[in-house]
Amino acid sequence: MGDTARARRLAKRIAQIVASGLEYEVKDPRLAMVTITDARLTSDLRDATVYYTVFGDDADYASTAAALASAAGVLRTRVGQQTGVRFTPTLTFVADTVPGDVRRLDEALAQAKEADAEVARLASTAAPAGDADPYRTSEANTGNEDESADGTDVDTRTDNDARRGPSGG
Repeated sequence: MGDTARARRLAKRIAQIVASGLEYEVKDPRLAMVTITDARLTSDLRDATVYYTVFGDDADYASTAAALASAAGVLRTRVGQQTGVRFTPTLTFVADTVPGDVRRLDEALAQAKEADAEVARLASTAAPAGDADPYRTSEANTGNEDESADGTDVDTRTDNDARRGPSGG
């Protein structure tokens, strides 16, 4: 197995080289709105996967994929010249799915926010099914809790409190 730190550094360098090659060397108008987002390299440094995004619709993605496939040789030559590795890795271009995933998550969060707002709106006008305060005691027991029903005082102290005396200590 190869050095993963070296593979990460080389993958980052490959992404930079490919991005600058698309900007300055490859003169294909289909590649005008391409952004290189990431590159991954196998541990043996033989195969590089370059991730990209395109500003546009599905037709733009299809034309960009074809343009990148045709420019892969030029870009691989440029990577070989600028990295100085013994074996220049093959380049595979893959459309990055992160922007689409972010868009779907944003839509799901917006739907959840709308549902929460609807629940809050319904809750503001809702009335309880039973009494407004189900834990309220009956009206007869709302007086002094230390008196029994016949008006005599009730000792509410525990046995330990009674042993300590009236001062509690």
